[in-house]
Amino acid sequence: MTRLAATAAAVTLPLLALTACGSAGAGSSSDDDQKLTVWAWDPAFNIYAMEEAEKVYQADHPEFELEIIETPWDDLQAKLTTIAQSQQFEQLPDIFLMQNNAFQKNVINYPDLFSDYSGSEIDFSQFPDGVTAYSQIDGDQYGVPFDSGTAINALRTDVLAEAGYTVDDFTGITWDEYLTKAEDVLAKTGKPLLSGVAGSSDILMMILQSAGASLFDADGQPTIAGNDELVDAIEVYTELVESGVLVEVNSWDEYISTFVNGSVAGTINGVWITGSIQTADDQAGKWAITDLPKLDGVPGATNYSANGGSSWAISSTGDAELAADFLASTFAGSTDFYDTILPKSGAVANWIPAGDSSVYAQPSEFFGGQPIFQQVVEFGAQVPSNNTGVYYYEGRDAVSAAMTKILAGTGINEALDEAQANVEFAMN
Repeated sequence: MTRLAATAAAVTLPLLALTACGSAGAGSSSDDDQKLTVWAWDPAFNIYAMEEAEKVYQADHPEFELEIIETPWDDLQAKLTTIAQSQQFEQLPDIFLMQNNAFQKNVINYPDLFSDYSGSEIDFSQFPDGVTAYSQIDGDQYGVPFDSGTAINALRTDVLAEAGYTVDDFTGITWDEYLTKAEDVLAKTGKPLLSGVAGSSDILMMILQSAGASLFDADGQPTIAGNDELVDAIEVYTELVESGVLVEVNSWDEYISTFVNGSVAGTINGVWITGSIQTADDQAGKWAITDLPKLDGVPGATNYSANGGSSWAISSTGDAELAADFLASTFAGSTDFYDTILPKSGAVANWIPAGDSSVYAQPSEFFGGQPIFQQVVEFGAQVPSNNTGVYYYEGRDAVSAAMTKILAGTGINEALDEAQANVEFAMN
């Protein structure tokens, strides 16, 4: 479960009428040439970032104004579907936030809702290819990446030291090496280095993406059965669980508790997980981050992956020119903006130049003096792209169910053949 999914699980709303929740549409832009409407979720994170971006843009555009409407992800997705089906495009805002893994699905299913950025001044080469790929369809860019879902391997350095290791021993290694060392740490300290929610495929998907592999091909067809990289990832996951190095729990809250209460001495997830790690005040200075292990013997395998993240879309009926200029001047063009939002929100940029700022280079006392945000930007630039397409979540769900069966004794090929058939059925 990603940070976004955890938030959505806590705030799940029914399908609302388009006039509910303050559903102002793009019409507000025509009333005021310098006003844009925005749909986004999470006041402390995404909405806070938008408010700060507004201030940055107002320095050169004093008449500029944003109307930001809090819209939980589940509700936003439902509203987009309803607008597309009713053809009431005037209900769209100028800008709306999209979950990266859902971006292609929405543009492919509802192309009339989106404008691309072909006429903008945004230099998308300043974002990691693996991130821009989420919102790229047929060579056109439909999203400006915002928060980083770049994955980290976070470890308790005091526990590693007790077993005779440092974080460097877990840097740039393979999963075979990780398993050997993690088993040794477990034997010497009684501490597993990983935990996860049973039935969730987050770790599996991070392993898969780190090898540049996907559940779908470039044409959006499922590649679950006969997917060698997926089989390798499943074998790694199975070994982690069976060795006791990875502890499966029943809920997101239990997962967070495993490393906050110290029963587990590490986690692998998107960088946003650092916010939860740092709630354990007694562990300050006892954590460090590094890159992920990579699959052994897989051509193209890397030590980098991602989980989560989001990007800004501009609508088909809003003021696309003003919206693109605003985003180009802030989320895709201002180190001052990212320096402002980082300390309070922990929103690590996907925009690569942000990593060169002095704020990103500041050491984190909680993470033993590491400049973790600068490191994460460097990691993000090396994350392989991942084909998602329209049926990404159906694919993830099918693989999650397959993984549960495999751990219960079903053969890998049998479980993946069934998962492939289930996704193909959903597609038809």
